[in-house]
Amino acid sequence: MERALEPSLLAKSRESGWSLGAGFVAMVVLFAIGPFVVYPVFLMKALCFALFACAFNLLIGYVGLASFGHALFFGWASYVTAYAAKAWGWPPELAIIGGTAIAALLGFVAGGLAIRRQGIYFAMITLALSQMMYFFALQAKFTGGEDGIQGVPRGRLFGLFDLSHEMTMYVFVLVVFLAGFLLIYRIINSPFGEVLKAIRENEPRTISLGYKTERYKLVAFVLSATLAGLAGAMNSLVFQLASLTDVHWTMSGDVLLMTLLGGLGTVFGPVVGAFIVIAMQNYLAPFGQWVLVIQGVIFVICVLLFRRGVVGELARLVRVQL
Repeated sequence: MERALEPSLLAKSRESGWSLGAGFVAMVVLFAIGPFVVYPVFLMKALCFALFACAFNLLIGYVGLASFGHALFFGWASYVTAYAAKAWGWPPELAIIGGTAIAALLGFVAGGLAIRRQGIYFAMITLALSQMMYFFALQAKFTGGEDGIQGVPRGRLFGLFDLSHEMTMYVFVLVVFLAGFLLIYRIINSPFGEVLKAIRENEPRTISLGYKTERYKLVAFVLSATLAGLAGAMNSLVFQLASLTDVHWTMSGDVLLMTLLGGLGTVFGPVVGAFIVIAMQNYLAPFGQWVLVIQGVIFVICVLLFRRGVVGELARLVRVQL
């Protein structure tokens, strides 16, 4: 019977691999022709938030840890990158590395404090830490307070590529996003990723098998924070600005909505969710304060019609892994 099942499992694995590969190629093609159809800055913002959502999905979708404070890593990486580029004159690659490293450090500290709790207690600890750093950003002099850090120079990448040109900056953002996306995909499909999924499904059983789950959760938390920081660092260069909006709790809410809307625990779901939310924020802006009402109605409709998220429902209909 086991021998009879092996070809079926192999066929399903191949089908899943083909569907993911086809989806990735289609995504790359769309992003390649995108700037010739849509405003490049809009696409760059969407790509930054897509990477942010993918990083958040790594934690909530594959470990089952719902963080309400991921704006901490996104925002502080943005501040450090902006300050390093403007005040210290660092080239963009070093400024981004510096911002990402700060996010990783904050992720290690916050994760070390939070992963000992589960459920709502974990979420509240991450939210509390995020709000503490928000008020610090509000009072600190180097952050610019309510004005933020403005006029951040994009500089020249490796001293060769002038990022002040929109297309050059877009290509750079796209390459970073694809690298981060592939890294996350590799993580969730590695033995380490399988342990994370086991923790999500049944942590006591995973512990009984001899795995030190707290260490795995901490590593996953730090990886998620680091990639979220990378997204924030890129965002500060795209808009040449780092502000309190980046560290506010609503930013954590936005990335949660992106992930849920696209499809929790799916590979492409956060990307689709990020583009939907950013598109709504951009194209519904003329409606003023009614934007929030319209967004709320759209989210309710999506939750009722797409309970697994947009990508999750599509994957269920065609019976492939996305």
